[in-house]
Amino acid sequence: MSGPSLFATWWSAYALATGIVSVGLDSAGYEVLSHLALALACAAWLVAAAGLAQRARGGWRAQTPAALTAVAATAVLGTGFSAAGLQPLAEALLALAMLLWAVLLTAEAGGRRGTVFLRCVATQGLAVLGATLAAADASAWLAHAALVLFWLGLALYGFALFRFQPRQVEEGGGDHWLAAGALAVSALAGARLLSADSARLYLWNEENTDALRTTAVTLLVLALIACVALLLAELFWPRHHYDVRRWATVFAAAVTAAATLAVAAALDVPWLDAAGEVLLWAAVAAWLGCTAWAVTSARAGTRRSRVRSRARR
Repeated sequence: MSGPSLFATWWSAYALATGIVSVGLDSAGYEVLSHLALALACAAWLVAAAGLAQRARGGWRAQTPAALTAVAATAVLGTGFSAAGLQPLAEALLALAMLLWAVLLTAEAGGRRGTVFLRCVATQGLAVLGATLAAADASAWLAHAALVLFWLGLALYGFALFRFQPRQVEEGGGDHWLAAGALAVSALAGARLLSADSARLYLWNEENTDALRTTAVTLLVLALIACVALLLAELFWPRHHYDVRRWATVFAAAVTAAATLAVAAALDVPWLDAAGEVLLWAAVAAWLGCTAWAVTSARAGTRRSRVRSRARR
């Protein structure tokens, strides 16, 4: 991966991971912390957007997986802004994310590595934002559009799973966690679709509600199982060096927590809400750890560059 591409990927991944941490914190009622995380995610998103715009001379499709990560980050930021009551800004981000998503949907997304799941993540991110805005604006058509994206995202997950190389569980640099993260963001989308329904809108009949409820719970259980399996794999095959793809691991942890909280709210299950909060703080710890790891790695890289520069003199 070239320097400019790595730059855009880092900031896009950081924005996505930090944005979903913000969404989780808001769901748990920590508004101040949520707004702080959202501000950090916005700053990272702006830097990533500038980097991708600079590289767009080769076409947006040539910038995947960084560009697909940016699409997902845009949708997650929109969800955060909607939770903060800034619906017009959230709607603008939805329109932007939809435009980029339409361009990038058929683009190559990383061979057979974990990044093959980015098409699913981006699509379900749009479904989450669409369902969130539908609930805020009492918009039935937006909810039904989000439902279409939800089912499409599940189909894209199946396609990605077929292409994913299982060996990545042993060798992956962190992006293999997207196999779990894509399941979790799908569960989050299903829960948000359930929560968007109301007596005013009457979006789903009993059959549709049961199907959504069963699908969301199943996806959440699968996401939790996948996270446990991937964590055990990390212990068995430890990775000792920092990699930008580690932000995908943070995203997977954070979106699993957010999905747990969302399913708990949609189904009114108090004990699941408590479990979601435990997972949320584990995800915050992972975010802090990855941030410290990135800073330490950057400093070490700077020191090595200085030593090489002196050696040449």
